[in-house]
Amino acid sequence: MNEITPIARPERQRKPDWIRVKAPMGKAFEETKDLMRRKGLATVCEEAACPNIGECWTKKHATVMILGDTCTRACAFCNVKTGMPRAVDRNEPQNLADACAEMGLEHIVITSVDRDDLPDGGASQFVKVIEALRRTTPNTTIEILTPDFRNKAQAAVESIVAARPDVYNHNLETVPRLYPTIRPGARYYASLRLLESVKRHDPSIFTKSGVMLGLGEERLEVHQVMDDMRSADIDFLTMGQYLQPTPRHAKVQDFVTPKAFDAYASIARAKGFLLVASSPLTRSSYHAGDDFARLRAAREAKLAKVGA
Repeated sequence: MNEITPIARPERQRKPDWIRVKAPMGKAFEETKDLMRRKGLATVCEEAACPNIGECWTKKHATVMILGDTCTRACAFCNVKTGMPRAVDRNEPQNLADACAEMGLEHIVITSVDRDDLPDGGASQFVKVIEALRRTTPNTTIEILTPDFRNKAQAAVESIVAARPDVYNHNLETVPRLYPTIRPGARYYASLRLLESVKRHDPSIFTKSGVMLGLGEERLEVHQVMDDMRSADIDFLTMGQYLQPTPRHAKVQDFVTPKAFDAYASIARAKGFLLVASSPLTRSSYHAGDDFARLRAAREAKLAKVGA
């Protein structure tokens, strides 16, 4: 009788204690999940397998992902599926605004997949969403997290800035040296120029960007990214631990300790960022509402100091 040779499975990386989170559960979590389904909305919380989904959804916080759930790119770190996206949903802006009203959100974060197939990269849908939110929930502050609008950035950014979101976020994700393997469809300096142009068109809009650590970056490279961000007048820096979503994605090269994240935060604050969020579980939209309040307070304090 022949023995069946078991199939070798990829070895899973053991996470340190500081990176572990509770499994999502509870009534509030289920209510948020149900609302997203009823409105036909996708969330980056689910699509990107965010480790904070349990905490955020229990508090009825969600980062809504517009323009569908299928991306035209295939970045090595991202768990969002790649393929040919569906047609743009004309009802999406109002459905999103209605969901925001039903949840009673004071602050909402809107992101999207990359839509290189669209003439404007999807910028007009961001504008329509912002306009629907202003009509439906005028007191809700709006944070957007956009793609880089490859080859369309100037016109795309101008149209979105004219709609006046409160926070414009675009993540650099990693250091320039790692772009060819981690973010091959993007260009580091193009992303920097995008954020710089937001400030040039409307200095009152807060700009924000984030990086993942643990992909093989060197400490001095991270410091240089901070300097580049400050040269682009970026207000808010987020830094979090990269986690490998599946065996086919880029491997974690290092689990950065909470102490190291604190050290990076101290350096970033010394470089002049208005706000820094730096910890293993930090993500772009984690505690976004509270952080927006802190951003406004930090700006007011800075202006008061300059005027004194």
